[in-house]
Amino acid sequence: MRVPLLFSAFLWFVSEAHVIPLTEMFGEIRTPNFPDSYPSDSEVTWNITVPDGFRLKLYFIHFDLEPSYLCEYDFAKIESEEQILATFCGKESTDTELAPGQQVITAPGNFLSLTFRSDFSNEERYTGFDAHYSAVDVDECTERSDEDLVCDHHCHNYIGGFYCSCRFGYLLHTDNRTCKVECSDNLFTQRSGIINSADYPNPYPKSSDCLYKIELEEGFVINIHFDDNFDIEEHPDVSCPYDYLQIKAGRREFGPFCGEKSPGRIETGSNSVQIIFHSDNSGENTGWRLTYTVTGTSCPDLRPPLNGQIEPSQSKYTFKDQAVISCKPGYHVLKDNVEMDSFQIECQKDGTWSNRIPTCQIVNCKLPKDLENGFFTFPTAENITTYQATFQYSCREPYYEMVPNITSLYTCDARGTWTNDVLGARLPMCQPVCGMPHFSRTKLARILGGNIATKGISPWIAMFSRSENGGPFCGGSLIGNKWIVTAAHCLHHELSPDNPVLTPSSLFELSSFKVRLGKHRTWNKEESEQVHTPKNIILHPDYNSTTFQNDIALVELSEKAFLNNYVMPICLPETQVQTDEHVIISGWGKEFLEKIPKFLMEVEIPVVDQTVCKSAYTKLNKLLTEDMICAGFKDGGKDACEGDSGGPMVTKHHQKKHWYLAGTVSWGVGCGDKDAYGVYSNVYKNLDWIKKKSGVQY
Repeated sequence: MRVPLLFSAFLWFVSEAHVIPLTEMFGEIRTPNFPDSYPSDSEVTWNITVPDGFRLKLYFIHFDLEPSYLCEYDFAKIESEEQILATFCGKESTDTELAPGQQVITAPGNFLSLTFRSDFSNEERYTGFDAHYSAVDVDECTERSDEDLVCDHHCHNYIGGFYCSCRFGYLLHTDNRTCKVECSDNLFTQRSGIINSADYPNPYPKSSDCLYKIELEEGFVINIHFDDNFDIEEHPDVSCPYDYLQIKAGRREFGPFCGEKSPGRIETGSNSVQIIFHSDNSGENTGWRLTYTVTGTSCPDLRPPLNGQIEPSQSKYTFKDQAVISCKPGYHVLKDNVEMDSFQIECQKDGTWSNRIPTCQIVNCKLPKDLENGFFTFPTAENITTYQATFQYSCREPYYEMVPNITSLYTCDARGTWTNDVLGARLPMCQPVCGMPHFSRTKLARILGGNIATKGISPWIAMFSRSENGGPFCGGSLIGNKWIVTAAHCLHHELSPDNPVLTPSSLFELSSFKVRLGKHRTWNKEESEQVHTPKNIILHPDYNSTTFQNDIALVELSEKAFLNNYVMPICLPETQVQTDEHVIISGWGKEFLEKIPKFLMEVEIPVVDQTVCKSAYTKLNKLLTEDMICAGFKDGGKDACEGDSGGPMVTKHHQKKHWYLAGTVSWGVGCGDKDAYGVYSNVYKNLDWIKKKSGVQY
């Protein structure tokens, strides 16, 4: 039974030698008549050839030839490129020294020849051999010697061949093996730098033409210095025929240079230099490196201005050198009447400076900012405002006080700013002094059926009048220097019982009434009197015109009040006024027989316990809310009355000794009736709202 073969070549007995060419990539070779005994006196040669990039290997899976000394009878001979690789004979089981056994024969190239020869006899009926061959890929990248370099940088093998590639920054030359660099567009514009051949100090690329340009402005001269380690391929007899370096500087040329001797220092005398480097396709020289610097046209020496300095301070300045002129602390640069922190000049190519040295002028903080209700004073009459000069702010005493209460001076600093140790560049405030009248009470008086108040004893009280000579219809209290605290019901028209809703149109027109300060006499105009037009009316948002709950309002004056002995604000409360504490009520309200008094009246009465007051008004079918304060006597007789509404209820702070506003006159039943105490809006309960709307915090 015959076995199917991928490829076979058979030769029957002939009297002449036969040559059989084989070109397939693999195949099988058998002796004639295999597996029967091969014929005598036979010679067959199989010449196997495969494409370049491959080599051949051959091995036997069966071998049975007549054995003989040195295989002089029958043999199988394997050759390649005129070289005998092996000669075999004998039987695998008996003569392993001449039989191939498991040996694989590999040709050095893509050609291999197998020759079978038998002599005149085949006595024991030897069966011959069965051999197989195949093409094997050659790895050109690893199997070439250094002397026969395949690729300059990277070699890539594939079946049947290879290709080359280059490192980043290199290009493959037209020979497809050598790597060169693209180095014809190198431009250097800095005033110093380092230039070297590619891959320095490793061998420079082959087949490359490099151009390095150094371009600087006119006024600079380029100087070059080569490292001692200099290595460019040379020829012993011819000047730089292979690789060379050449320098062009204007009309001057230097080089060509090659070999191992460094050119050293070259003064080019030019601001434009070209460095040309050429390499051929061979050699392993390490290349070169140079450092370049520049020198420039010199400029005259510089001297700093008085109270000034120059940076950098150096003995010599050349083209493009810059110098910055600045002044000592407390001085600034003055150039063309313009003040600046510093001024820069530059050395020019013609050896002159770009500008003249400016002067240093002492810093001037100028006159300080005006302080509202205050003033500033200098320690000397000259009013010096330059660096390190000082001044002090003061408030218009005794009506204003400084907040915060600083005693340190303001000093003109080096930046031209007035600064203070406590506030820095911020200004203090002149805050009105509150609750400190300049007149003392000689005796306590009464509003209802009582005596006249001392003039100026209540400098915070305000009179509301409807016309120039009209009588008072309500009172109020000055806080700060432009806000009046009063009763909300004083500032709107009477509402209809059928429609008690308060609307913006219900408020008095601002032009319909005046606010008078510094007032004592009811009808006569006084020198101390100040008449103000209201600018804005603000009622408490929770005011109820029916129950008088939150019966409190603010009136903003069009202009600030001028504070003096007769016009001064009242302080705002810090705590709740206590039961049985005595308070003073002031006003121009009606007395007995409903007569308006000729002078400001006041009365001292005690604060009534809230429970007692609430009980009394419950009997009178009146509602007393938590924002109300009661004051007066159970038996009556002393009370505020019509026309006193909105006026102050004040008492004295036990520790600080100033007067503060505890309440404003709101409502009551009758005037001084028995068991009908006067009711006042509680200022402390509404303190946050008052501070927020008015901005007054004290």
